[in-house]
Amino acid sequence: MGVAAVGVSPDSSEKLKSFDEKYRLEFPLLSDGDHQVARAYGVWGEKNLYGKKSEGIIRSSFLIDEAGKLRGVWYKVSPKDTIPKALEVLQGKS
Repeated sequence: MGVAAVGVSPDSSEKLKSFDEKYRLEFPLLSDGDHQVARAYGVWGEKNLYGKKSEGIIRSSFLIDEAGKLRGVWYKVSPKDTIPKALEVLQGKS
């Protein structure tokens, strides 16, 4: 479908390399250690897990077309729902 996937994480490059070797994702994983990209996309903020508040990444997915336009945005999306949601947009079902 002419789509390129890229993962962005606050983890170090070394951790991302190990993760990629373990799961063989077949797409690049980029380190955002200073959270600049996460903040720019509004996905770095307060999280609440079992009553414990912390600051961190809010798992999100963005579908960006070749012109840089956001075609789909999903916050707090589960990994298993990412591809089906993107396919809906790409196939014109959403």
